[in-house]
Amino acid sequence: MFQPNMFETHHQLLDMSGHKTPDSELGKMRDDEFESSRSATENLEGLSGDDQDPNQRPKKKRYHRHTQHQIQEMENFFKECPHPDDKQRKELSRRLSLEPLQVKFWFQNKRTQMKAQHERSENQQLRNENEKLRADNIRFKEALSNATCPNCGGPAAIGEMSFDEQQLRIENARLREEIDRISGIAAKYVGKPLVTYPHNLQSQGLQPSRSSLDLGVGSYGPQSGMVGDIYGSAGDLIRSVAPPTEADKPMIIELAVAAMEELIRMAQAGDPLWIPSADNSTEILNEEEYFRTFPRGIGPMPLGLKSEASRDSAVVIMNHMNLVEILMDVNQWSCVFSGIVSRAMTLEVLSTGVAGNYNGALQVMTAEFQVPSPLVPTRENYFVRYCKQHGDSTWAVVDVSLDGLRPSPIPRCRRRPSGCLIQELPNGYSKVMWVEHVEVDDRAVHNIYRALVNSGLAFGAKRWVSALDRQCERLASVMASNMPAGEGGVITSPEGRKSMLKLAERMVMSFCAGVGASTAHTWTTLSGSGADDVRVMTRKSMDDPGRPPGIVLSAATSFWMPVSPKRVFDFLRDENSRSEWDILSNGGLVQEMAHIANGRDPGNCVSLLRVNSANSSQSNMLILQESSTDPTGSYVIYAPVDIVAMNVVLNGGDPDYVALLPSGFAILPDGPVGAHGGGPLEVGSGGSLLTVAFQILVDSVPTAKLSLGSVATVNSLIKCTVERIKAAVACENP
Repeated sequence: MFQPNMFETHHQLLDMSGHKTPDSELGKMRDDEFESSRSATENLEGLSGDDQDPNQRPKKKRYHRHTQHQIQEMENFFKECPHPDDKQRKELSRRLSLEPLQVKFWFQNKRTQMKAQHERSENQQLRNENEKLRADNIRFKEALSNATCPNCGGPAAIGEMSFDEQQLRIENARLREEIDRISGIAAKYVGKPLVTYPHNLQSQGLQPSRSSLDLGVGSYGPQSGMVGDIYGSAGDLIRSVAPPTEADKPMIIELAVAAMEELIRMAQAGDPLWIPSADNSTEILNEEEYFRTFPRGIGPMPLGLKSEASRDSAVVIMNHMNLVEILMDVNQWSCVFSGIVSRAMTLEVLSTGVAGNYNGALQVMTAEFQVPSPLVPTRENYFVRYCKQHGDSTWAVVDVSLDGLRPSPIPRCRRRPSGCLIQELPNGYSKVMWVEHVEVDDRAVHNIYRALVNSGLAFGAKRWVSALDRQCERLASVMASNMPAGEGGVITSPEGRKSMLKLAERMVMSFCAGVGASTAHTWTTLSGSGADDVRVMTRKSMDDPGRPPGIVLSAATSFWMPVSPKRVFDFLRDENSRSEWDILSNGGLVQEMAHIANGRDPGNCVSLLRVNSANSSQSNMLILQESSTDPTGSYVIYAPVDIVAMNVVLNGGDPDYVALLPSGFAILPDGPVGAHGGGPLEVGSGGSLLTVAFQILVDSVPTAKLSLGSVATVNSLIKCTVERIKAAVACENP
């Protein structure tokens, strides 16, 4: 077996995500735009009337002019975050040698200025649209009065135009008006009018001019949020993708408008476009009917790719506007869907929307979508995201690939119009209808995951909707103020409860970002582990305050078990059975000190566990654990935590500086329920796909070399854990 010092090393755990959740909750409205616009220097340096001698003339107030460098730095920060929190303002003030109040009032003034400019521009746009409508009205009246019948030459009546022709003309006018409006909004942010664009994308082959593509220099500012920056920079994801040029932008806008139209029709259509899946758990696309309904779309399917499309819906516990904000903010989107989105970045914002919301927002993005296993390649997409309001209570957010803009061969995954319709409900909830439609080459998927991927459950609409529903329940739990404290009275305040949930969220994001087969990871395969294969990789940490310097070794393996996912999940999350598989607990008694429910399912919770080990060096060890489950998969993720640091969190302290290095399990079904193609002991017969992952600090010196002994230790650790789990949950063949 292993030496105690190895166990101690395993529990020197640190967070690897580097991602900080915004301090404001997702449901919180934006800062009041009518904040005071007083100058910071007036607050800090101006004299009040009581301080002046009444017989003297009032002294002139002294004003502080910011340097060009200070203004430029704050301008750059404003582009990414117009509402900085206290921590960000303090960091800016320290870096720019300003007072925090000066920074605060500069941002207030800047927001007020931008709002005024936005309102002036919007008013001018409305006046222009009004004039255009008036002119169109006059022109139409004149055309009607002068219309003649093509057959007899006499006056024509509207009824003589066919119904289909009328509908086509109305639809064409509506689409052209929407393109013109979005083009005008984008032009405002581009800085000059957009060029005239073609009205037939397919005839142009979606191939813009590449004469001005500069792969080395981007036309955008500092990147907005990056997620999953664990083993490589999110910038690595877009090394071969240049930002859109001026010539590309009109084509992007027209493609987004057409994609929005297709998404809405697909979300609202019924049979024969959509048919039930084999297990009746979701709806899948009738491809023949799709190409009859949308003959043009974004072009024919590239050779070597296959279609994968599904639709699902759910009622979730969240306001519709908060959902829109989550989808349009890359940080929040990546956080809520951390099990699916391994890395994401906004490359350029073409429009932020109008009227103070996201109506008309348009942004170019890149992202990687994953299954929590190193045996399933990620799907990388370069796409435009467009948000639009339909009526008073419905919003739509659509993605569509921009692969025609890539200076590269045909991609391995292409995203046809995909996204969701969000409908406001009277009780404050929202109904979400999700459409996921991709064309993909998945030949590199491991055999044991092929049935799951082919069924559409791995990347399809049901997984997105299930994850959203579960995360909305979790967010409701975070924001709740009337929840009871944890068992045993450990959590003594709502602030402590909130801090513990934020710490658990960071732990989950770190685990999910490091367990998949992202292109940022460089895996080395070890054989003979008792599972299919063990994949290992290393990371060096030096300057992150949440991680002490050192070398971290991450190991993961995936394998199939002839046991239902629910049985595996219940076994792994139960503290009473932990000693049967957790080598590091060393047979000690595990006691739950605190429990926070995260939804209706009792399996969705955050727990604080104490391990009372016979080993004195491990006595009174604490473990933070989050378990979560939905119809598409389950997680049990945990990390040993320092007792002193955890006491700070339980009293409402900042959880961002607590050292974490998470380990855990991802449990997926081996295929769709009720559609098994194999026998009782084959993949697809109702068993589980289990991924086991460990992260261990093997050396506290970042410049040290990784020893073969460390690799052998983690390999033995994961092998022994796998064997124990198999022995504990395996049952006789049904």
